[in-house]
Amino acid sequence: MEAFLTSTAVVALAEIGDKTQLLAILLATRFRKPVPIIAGILAATLANHFLAALVGHSIAGLLDSPAFRYAIAAGFIAMALWTLVPDKIDDDMKTPTRAGVFVTTLVAFFLVEMGDKTQIATIGLGAQFGTHMIDVLAVTAGTTFGMMIANVPAVYLGEALIKRVPLGTVRIIAASLFFALGLWLLASLQGWV
Repeated sequence: MEAFLTSTAVVALAEIGDKTQLLAILLATRFRKPVPIIAGILAATLANHFLAALVGHSIAGLLDSPAFRYAIAAGFIAMALWTLVPDKIDDDMKTPTRAGVFVTTLVAFFLVEMGDKTQIATIGLGAQFGTHMIDVLAVTAGTTFGMMIANVPAVYLGEALIKRVPLGTVRIIAASLFFALGLWLLASLQGWV
């Protein structure tokens, strides 16, 4: 349960103001069909984050050493700094005319999520919690749930949400969470917790 809850919280906070959330708003304002957009986000996130958690699990199994754990802790601290940098997305994104809303969302989200901070966080979470395959599934479920918590309101509320949510404050909270995770990992390596 810890893997699920931590993954949910980390990704939900990291997703605020992220380029994939901006993509959700862009798709919602362009297509005005929330159900297939949300279904596309869900399918893309499940596939992308399962693969990311699996990579994290695999790396943790191969490199189960203190040096690797220090690298994971440093990664979370670096993620804290990265979270403070606002993301932007190109408003001139071309959408395929023959693809449906679901397919367009699925492909766009999967591709935009590649190398994104939430995908990298999922790799780190998979490495941290991924001792068994059930943990990979818990991380995937948690990160996907976190993405949905952040993106479903973005789809339904669109641009009005951007005007009302203090993104700077939320970025600081998300960065603090990443930083705390990094410090917690460092402290656990030292035997302090």
